[in-house]
Amino acid sequence: QVQITESGGGAVEAGGSLRLSCVATGITLCMVWFRQVPGKEREGVAGIDNDGRVVYGDSVKGRFTISKDRAHNAKNTLNLQMNSLKPEDTAIYFCAAERSSARCRIGGDWNATSLYRHWGQGTQVTVSS
Repeated sequence: QVQITESGGGAVEAGGSLRLSCVATGITLCMVWFRQVPGKEREGVAGIDNDGRVVYGDSVKGRFTISKDRAHNAKNTLNLQMNSLKPEDTAIYFCAAERSSARCRIGGDWNATSLYRHWGQGTQVTVSS
């Protein structure tokens, strides 16, 4: 069983930066960040797999950077550095992970929420104008 815990959310003014972290216990092959605002579907933000492939959603390219620390004691730490934040980045950010190679599609169709079976509770990011 993979357990996921996010941290690092908060409030910031437009143009500022935040860093989100997510710790997943157990074996994972890929980890991703999604975000969601009320009334809208969950949107893929960024993803990374154990081969080092990374992918970003179009709205965050050039502003967000995803990284993954080396696994230690069966804990995998995923980071999301968010720079040049905009009010439209306001959302709840969710970390998700998968241990199935069939469900890890970082090089392809990666941003379907149905691919990921393990989710964190989410952390709020609020960007004011």
